Amino acid sequence: MSDLFTSVNPATGAVFGQYPASDPSKVEKAVKQAHKGFEEWSQFTLKERGAVLKQIAAELRKQKQKLAELATREMGKPIKQAMDEVEKCARTFDFYAKEGPKFLANELVETDAKKSYVSFQPLGVVLAIMPWNFPYWQVFRAMGPALMAGNTMVLKHASNVSACALAIEKVIKASGAPKGLFQTLLLPSSQVAGLIANPAISAITFTGSTYAGSKVAQTAAMHIKKQVLELGGSDAYIVLEDADMDLAVTTSVNGRLINSGQSCVAAKRFIAVKSVRKEFEARMVEQMKAAKFGDPMDEGNKIGPMARHDLRDQLHQQVLKSIEMGAKLLCGGYVPDGEGAFYPPTVLTNVKKGMPAYDEELFGPVASIIEAKDEQDAVRLANDSIYGLGAGIFSKNRKRAEHIAATQLQAGNCFVNSFVHSDPRLPFGGTKQSGYGRELSIFGIREFTNIKTVFIQ
Repeated sequence: MSDLFTSVNPATGAVFGQYPASDPSKVEKAVKQAHKGFEEWSQFTLKERGAVLKQIAAELRKQKQKLAELATREMGKPIKQAMDEVEKCARTFDFYAKEGPKFLANELVETDAKKSYVSFQPLGVVLAIMPWNFPYWQVFRAMGPALMAGNTMVLKHASNVSACALAIEKVIKASGAPKGLFQTLLLPSSQVAGLIANPAISAITFTGSTYAGSKVAQTAAMHIKKQVLELGGSDAYIVLEDADMDLAVTTSVNGRLINSGQSCVAAKRFIAVKSVRKEFEARMVEQMKAAKFGDPMDEGNKIGPMARHDLRDQLHQQVLKSIEMGAKLLCGGYVPDGEGAFYPPTVLTNVKKGMPAYDEELFGPVASIIEAKDEQDAVRLANDSIYGLGAGIFSKNRKRAEHIAATQLQAGNCFVNSFVHSDPRLPFGGTKQSGYGRELSIFGIREFTNIKTVFIQ
């Protein structure tokens, strides 16, 4: 008997679905179908591929309400954010349908040849290993550029969002896309290494924890297969003495609470220089306390439950351990009564190196406030992390802030006077233990291509 993946509504604790794991024969059949699909799909012109992407975008919009409600039930995402997530997926497919032909056009290079150029050819079947926190966006942001480049894709999604994973496959089929273009497999993590080793798999894109990413990289390296890794993050936001405090506080709170705090690129550490730390802290606490949490189907609630009870309990232990080590709790920090995996907006201050709230990624609605002596110290503290996914800085002197963001912060995405977020027009990815490679933009579409030199004499 095959394993069963169980979907639990984190807002209520109720089971709403069980899904059998894909057996070995189905896995092999799917991979073969993906490879056959690649042989056909790779011969489509760029214009033809773009037309298919636009069909998929249209189907996403057609099913937006249904898909959003499914994500809210399965992993607790606030319903309005779930709707926005589906729309962002559609926009990204429209973007690649329009810009893909330009991104993949041959690039002429002057040499001593009669003609020489760089061509961008697809690799084959891309294996996507994706997390639960953005059950659609993580998949579609990888799928859009990969498909436009001429690859096909097989998805191994997080087991607690199996219903969303199957829904994605249904969307692709309903759009009229060619057979073999995209398939979902329901697999336990123990079977991922075997799938990576399959000769029909050409490359891997992974989003998830740093630990799991290192295991994927090890296995892929054994088989000499390209990977893009988007891993954990503990984004620091610097608040300088000349910051617009209204903007800094509101943006920081929104950046911390997006997706109920469950985002690799969410704001997590808030480094305020000494002269403004108390004001920033007081105003942040006020806004965090005012943020409503509860039923994610209610649009009045900014925060839903965490995706699983074990994740909520782990976060609470990180908070308690930090308090034991000297952090001061300003609000939140308790497990509410009731069945759901809820955790209230929480603020810790007096956070120091060695505490979980300083060293580790807090994957939930918990903000860590750290005081810096001055600008130089703030940059040092921001960079004092194993992670390097995103960073933000607030200052009315945009030239000063831009210099810090562009040349001093060690992160793949550095934003000035705004919260860090992904945009298909810009590359997205990290440095240090936040991974390597890039998604989105021209850089993302070229990650899974054979960048080929063509020389004609």
